[in-house]
Amino acid sequence: MRDLRIFIISVLSLLGATTLGAQNLTDLLIGEVLVENTNGLTDGYGQRNGWIELFNTSSGTVKFGGCYLSDDESNLRKYHIPTSDMAAKLGPRQSIVFYASGNASQGTFYTNFKLRNGSTIFLVSNDGRTIIDKVEIPSDLPADQSVVRIPFGIKGMDFETKVNPNPTPGSYNGDVDAKTKSQIMKEQDPHGWVLTFIAVMVVFLALMILAFIFGWIGNANKREKKSAPKAKKVHKQGNMSPEVAAAISMALSMELGDEVYAAIALALDDYLAGGVHDVESMIITIKPSAGSQWADKTQNFRQLPR
Repeated sequence: MRDLRIFIISVLSLLGATTLGAQNLTDLLIGEVLVENTNGLTDGYGQRNGWIELFNTSSGTVKFGGCYLSDDESNLRKYHIPTSDMAAKLGPRQSIVFYASGNASQGTFYTNFKLRNGSTIFLVSNDGRTIIDKVEIPSDLPADQSVVRIPFGIKGMDFETKVNPNPTPGSYNGDVDAKTKSQIMKEQDPHGWVLTFIAVMVVFLALMILAFIFGWIGNANKREKKSAPKAKKVHKQGNMSPEVAAAISMALSMELGDEVYAAIALALDDYLAGGVHDVESMIITIKPSAGSQWADKTQNFRQLPR
């Protein structure tokens, strides 16, 4: 049983790690693409090729080794990014450039296909099927101009695609001087008084709502108790079982050791069983009867064992 438990935990951990990895890859996108490079970026060999820029939109490092780049939807595994290259990763909000030289033997960041206008570039997950992102290249894209994804704000996760006359390979796309809402708030409220006041008011309002809810519930319970009819105490006569009568008699005998109390127990049995009794309140009268054998001493004799 213990081995089965360990096996299940291991499988769940593996699945969790795989899921986290797949979600991590979805933070990548194709940030910029340039097809015809006549007067721009040169690679490590001094050549000018078209290039593809990948961008990490997350706040964590993404390892993209094992993913694919392609310009053919029918062959999404056209260029496989080596998993063994430790450089195949992107830090938070960073970008990296792949040169579309058509010769993958030049290195990890050189694709085995060249770019052309009118095609679509695909970034594919390491399963070779899931398309993480794609960019359509206009058929009339001018030379030395790129198709770029520009975010709305420096930390925006929404992007718009447009033609960029001034390509920026390997650097942030958009307005690098744009300020986030937190930066603007910091300038407007340097000491944090506004945020403190808002936080206190939110807590106070929440407490007021809770007090109202609990008060309303308490008042509702009180009203319900007042409106509920009170149960009347009804004394019901019933038959006392012999066992109960014997128990009462034994208790009285053990406590006081007198036959009078046994008679009282029998009288109580007669009273509770609805027999004949006087009508005086809280008083039971026991009268001797001429026909009773209660005082007959012969009733106390018993046969001794031989």
